[in-house]
Amino acid sequence: MNTKLHAICDSQGRPLDLFITAGQVSDYIGARALLSGLPSVKWLLGDRGYDADWLRDALQDKGIRACIPGRKQRKAPVKYDKRRYKRRSRIEIMFGRLKDWRRVATRYDRCPKIFLSAIALAATVIYWL
Repeated sequence: MNTKLHAICDSQGRPLDLFITAGQVSDYIGARALLSGLPSVKWLLGDRGYDADWLRDALQDKGIRACIPGRKQRKAPVKYDKRRYKRRSRIEIMFGRLKDWRRVATRYDRCPKIFLSAIALAATVIYWL
């Protein structure tokens, strides 16, 4: 009953790709799953949970610059554009709007596939219709 939703959003905060993992699984699993579906963009904004050297290298190979703050336990701090990172609030707003749907917020569905379908339906209605 515990899951994490990973999403790729465009610059306006509309979800493009969604992926669900178990709640206790690292965010790296979601990042690896969504990496192949990244559109051609200049920047990728992510939170501290996605801070990994392999992800930064994979993004650099695709020509995407990472704006991900480093984890607190990193020995060498990672530089990132703090001004650009503030735009990540659009992504948080997207998650909040999805949770406005009662079925998504309270997680009525026990099966992750059906729960992801409910999220996809909510995202379609909210952002694409």
